[in-house]
Amino acid sequence: MDPLEEPLGGAEFAPKNTYLNTSTCGLLPRRTIDAITLLAEETAAGRPGGSGDFEIVAEARATYGRLVGVPAERVAVGSSVGVHCGMIAQSMPAGAEVLFAEGDFSSVITPFTIRGDLRTRFVPLERLAESVGPGTALVALSSVQSADGRTADLPAVRAAAAAHGARTLLDATQSAGWLPLRAGEWDYTVAGGYKYLLCPRGASFLTVTEEAQDSLVPIHANWVTGEEMWANSYGPVRELARSARRFDEPPAFLSYHGAARSLALLEEVGIERIEAHNKGLAARFRSGLVALGHAPVRDDSAVVAVPGLGDRAEALREAEVLLSVRAGNLRASFHLYNTAADVDRALEVLAG
Repeated sequence: MDPLEEPLGGAEFAPKNTYLNTSTCGLLPRRTIDAITLLAEETAAGRPGGSGDFEIVAEARATYGRLVGVPAERVAVGSSVGVHCGMIAQSMPAGAEVLFAEGDFSSVITPFTIRGDLRTRFVPLERLAESVGPGTALVALSSVQSADGRTADLPAVRAAAAAHGARTLLDATQSAGWLPLRAGEWDYTVAGGYKYLLCPRGASFLTVTEEAQDSLVPIHANWVTGEEMWANSYGPVRELARSARRFDEPPAFLSYHGAARSLALLEEVGIERIEAHNKGLAARFRSGLVALGHAPVRDDSAVVAVPGLGDRAEALREAEVLLSVRAGNLRASFHLYNTAADVDRALEVLAG
């Protein structure tokens, strides 16, 4: 049997339609739903430990660290990419230059542009590495572009930043969970959990290298960010955590109880295996699009965009094929629960 004929993850998923929209929101595994439901029921009944367990948050933190190749001490938990990027933006000195790819996702860019006293520069994605200069303080980019699925030349960007002494910020929201990530190669990485990481919305992860940690101001420091957490409930925190936990937001327990189960599933299946599966489905879809006379964006990505085809999204939805429209592109995104049958169904509808 063609390996693309079977989903990964077994009975954890049961979509009721052809779901090719993980770049908007990932499907929740069954185990994740069960964990959220259990916590909600326990909280409604009056659980002794309050509304959730910090031990399960620590489990999610550690599993995410293993998935992206860094120790748990380098991972901070929070609610969204915008909050993580906001902390980085507010920590930069006035007048610093930040380099972006044109058309990158707003949550990566806006926290910096609203400062008003930073120099921001935008260049085409393919010219990002060559545009890093001696005055660049930070290069911020998404590993996979939300609008069209293009992947950046990550080694070239890292090399250019290192040559000019610039720090790096990588948004892995559209890739973490299917594309192997070595987060320690970047000063900062951020990843919203509700897409390819299959977490409930409200779980998001920040990694910070030890070298870059002192450059960040923990602007939302709170009682959970102390080195001795339970010793800081009243009055100012005596000592911030020595690890990246100093950048934590108070966790949304329902989200993180679910996130711990979702991340465990990804670890069980294996990111490299998911990468091969997702890219195989995307390649099948691209080939089918070309056969139908369409020209998808060229890239080896799990996200496939077709310029000028956004007006077909409604017809696909009526046929119970769920995709999205971004910047005028029809965007399909593939993950471990998809199969070749999903690809073929989408192509069938597009063929009319």
